Amino acid sequence: MPTTLLVTGDGSAVNVNISYVVLAIVLALIALGFAAALVKAVLSTGKGTKKMQEIAGAVQEGASAYLKRQFRALGIFVVVAVVLLWLLPVHSSDNEMLVRIGRSAFFIVGAGFSAFIGWAGMSLATRANLRVASAARDGDRPGAMQIAFRTGGVVGFLTVGLGLLGASVVVWVFGSDAATVLEGFGFGAAMLAMFMRVGGGIFTKAADVGADLVGKVEQGIPEDDPRNAATIADNVGDNVGDCAGMAADLFESYAVTLVASLILGQIAFGETGLVLPLIIGSVGIVTAILGVVITRLRASDKSGLTAINRSFFISAVVAALLSAGAIFFAVPAQWSELGIDLDVSGVALSPQAVAIAAVVIGIVLAAAIMALTGYYTETEKRPVSDVAKTSLTGPATVILSGISLGFESAVFSALLIGAGVFGAYLLGGSVIWISLFAIALAGCGLLTTVGVIVAMDTFGPISDNAQGIAEMSGDIDEAGARTLTDLDAVGNTTKAITKGIAIATAVLAATALFGSYTLAMENALAQAGELATGTINAILNLADPSNIVGLIVGASVVFLFSGLAVNAVSRSAGSVVYEVRRQFREFPGIMDGSQRPEYGRVVDICTRDAQRELLTPGLLAVLAPIAVGFGLGVGPLAAYLAGAIACGVLMAIFLANSGGAWDNAKKAVEDGAHGGKGTEAHDATVIGDTVGDPFKDTAGPAINPLIKVMNLVALLIAPAIVMFSYGDDASPVVRYSIAGVALLIIVAAVGWSRSKPITVGDDADNGAADKEKVNA
Repeated sequence: MPTTLLVTGDGSAVNVNISYVVLAIVLALIALGFAAALVKAVLSTGKGTKKMQEIAGAVQEGASAYLKRQFRALGIFVVVAVVLLWLLPVHSSDNEMLVRIGRSAFFIVGAGFSAFIGWAGMSLATRANLRVASAARDGDRPGAMQIAFRTGGVVGFLTVGLGLLGASVVVWVFGSDAATVLEGFGFGAAMLAMFMRVGGGIFTKAADVGADLVGKVEQGIPEDDPRNAATIADNVGDNVGDCAGMAADLFESYAVTLVASLILGQIAFGETGLVLPLIIGSVGIVTAILGVVITRLRASDKSGLTAINRSFFISAVVAALLSAGAIFFAVPAQWSELGIDLDVSGVALSPQAVAIAAVVIGIVLAAAIMALTGYYTETEKRPVSDVAKTSLTGPATVILSGISLGFESAVFSALLIGAGVFGAYLLGGSVIWISLFAIALAGCGLLTTVGVIVAMDTFGPISDNAQGIAEMSGDIDEAGARTLTDLDAVGNTTKAITKGIAIATAVLAATALFGSYTLAMENALAQAGELATGTINAILNLADPSNIVGLIVGASVVFLFSGLAVNAVSRSAGSVVYEVRRQFREFPGIMDGSQRPEYGRVVDICTRDAQRELLTPGLLAVLAPIAVGFGLGVGPLAAYLAGAIACGVLMAIFLANSGGAWDNAKKAVEDGAHGGKGTEAHDATVIGDTVGDPFKDTAGPAINPLIKVMNLVALLIAPAIVMFSYGDDASPVVRYSIAGVALLIIVAAVGWSRSKPITVGDDADNGAADKEKVNA
């Protein structure tokens, strides 16, 4: 029997089965308990030789120093965002003051959870990489893989545990106002994730590209040779970019999907819609525990990817069955039992069937994206083999083949995601709100596997770091090195797969948020007395030229954001190249081992540049929707979001898959294909990989939180735009002033970014002089 959950403030009550909320909170706490247990298990394994421990200690120190500096810088944005959230109107509640406080407070909670998950993922990964290297050194191949995957499992448990805990507490405390408060929670998580993704991505790829260009291509030394001054920075970057950045990214995907589901759920399914996303999230806790525990490398497995795929697909099947059972138990069989005002005569399916089908669509979509992305990025599959083969004709053909692969794979992946969205949409028949809720539930279904997905992603940088530590220490035999190389190749594929799944969640969440934006616009128009028949359709009509402009601007922002991110890596990598060249030139003893490189100099360069360069993309993401919305109106802002979603999904998949294919093509050549290391074919794939690095690890993944940040900003400002555009409070002066200020800040930030020299911290004369010295 449902019990009464009181809404704080005016004393009104909402009939919600509080037992489901309590169950979600308990399972969230269990997930956090499993995370603590896995931390203890990972840290209890062997730490390797003293040399390995010294190298790992340097990586830990550099990664911690970077994140501390980044969090200090982001604190300013958090304070500004809290003030703006407080000022934005709340039109949907009778408890306006309480909701304002809750939305601002949970913005801080969301940002704090995102930051904590990123820090925890980085902190444990910098300790686990040493232990993976040690296990490989001892000949324990299954143990090395288990340590890496279980470390990722810790981050997965933190993601689902904190995400579900935050949402459940908000539902418990705020009841029917939970969706509005959760806008702040999701926005905080998304904003922190975007900044961490961009900053960490710039750091890691600047170090990686600089290390490869000077070390591999110019000096002809191995990737993680200790004589290369950029190696420590490269390993630090794997942790602040891939571990911290991606962990925060997937957490905000989880949080934002819950936000969109709860906003739409109350309209489509009544009070049941307030707890159904929490129920599906609870299933995700069980799935995460199962998926991490059963991932073990068998003697018959061809590679670590076989074991990971097996656990993922088993988890997906279990998630589908458990979700179906939970929905059958928690959701009424008839629409009349939901207590909603919608005319559901055009819906052919029961509410149970709609919810089960939507969740299954999301789970199937995750599995399909995993298979498709794996095909385009796995070393053994033909697309990567073809890219590797083009190395025989030089770097130009390697780059061309990788770009072609990215374009092709983006089309198929986008069509697959589009089919998932449309399939969920059809479940609602002619009732738009049920259709949008079904899309949001599909996102929840996809994220029932997020615990395993996060573990897969974190597995990649840990394996990469383990290989670097082993190579730099020299304390490993050929068999151990082979194990780590194999794990690294698997990690490249799992990272590409999780990026594909992450962008699928972004599209599902953004589509649902688009519906939430329409709802916010409709409510604001009603309060302004402007909601007449056909008004919404007229505002969103694409025949309106202003909406076409909004659509074009939305797509353009994705291109500009990507260009800024890649250019930032290019400039910072240039600084790294000059620094590493300088050290080789001024310290000739580096090559024979009699002098030690100055690793800290490169870490400092990457840290400085990453902090400086993330400002412009961040401002663009937050201020562009404000400029469009207040400047052109709510209709063009809706079109802007549609353009950003459509362009963003294609761009993100293109960048991720091209980069992943180039990386594994390099691995294939290094494993002996087409002449192996030290050949022109190897040099060609190294150059392809350096082009792909900012594609797959900076610009591509950052588009994921970009889309959701812009959707959340639009959702938050919609009532204010309507207030200044219609009714008694209409004020064109205020509207255009806000738009003008936002636009000026964007132009100034982009102009400042473009005015920098091609190499950050190095003017043109110094660059030319350095080049002359090198040539001499």
